Amino acid sequence: MATTNPLQFIQQVRSEVSKVVWPTRREVMLTTVMVFILAALTAVFFAIVDILIRGGLEIILTQFG
Repeated sequence: MATTNPLQFIQQVRSEVSKVVWPTRREVMLTTVMVFILAALTAVFFAIVDILIRGGLEIILTQFG
């Protein structure tokens, strides 16, 4: 592995960072809102599944217990 001196390394890093396409503020906000919405929907889905499974188990256990 070739070694690079620190000055050359910093120049390469700056060159690569200048190629990055940064998202706009609007894109970041929309993405953040979508993440929160999907997280809330996932939480609701698993809460409903949990309630259904718990109810089903209670019915089964009262029948045999």
